[in-house]
Amino acid sequence: MSRPVMSRTRAGLLRGAAEAFAATGVRATTMQAVAAAAGVAKATLYNHFRTKDDVVRALLRAELGRLTAEATGRPPGEALVLLADAVGDHPVLRTMASTDPAELLALLGAGPQPWAEVTGTLVALLQTDAEGAEVAARWLLGLVLQPADPPARRRQARRLTAVLPPPG
Repeated sequence: MSRPVMSRTRAGLLRGAAEAFAATGVRATTMQAVAAAAGVAKATLYNHFRTKDDVVRALLRAELGRLTAEATGRPPGEALVLLADAVGDHPVLRTMASTDPAELLALLGAGPQPWAEVTGTLVALLQTDAEGAEVAARWLLGLVLQPADPPARRRQARRLTAVLPPPG
């Protein structure tokens, strides 16, 4: 199989996973449900992912990549507003916050390496130092659990951006 076909298949699997997880939460979603939402046989899903946890991690990695691409090149305030809206309105995160809060917290605090990747990305996107990125990351994490209404989170994002230190 060529690489573009593999990429298309994997992207379709992740879209199906997002749909299934947003509908019922991660815990209640089976691999069969993910495969069905993606329109593939369960064997195809298992060819790409060994476990549901692997699917969840790949989905979050893909979403982080998508959001990074969307925010890249924007002014820091605009980038943080985009990220805040994405986090606050993300259907999978919203469902997990109500159906699987413990799993959501475990997933988001997945260890020093993923956290370092997120904060490193924020350093570049928000044109701040490591401590500023840490503050922004913790605020975004708070929005997952308490999303706030869109006007409030946009005001908060702009206020936060105004106080972030420049890269040092």
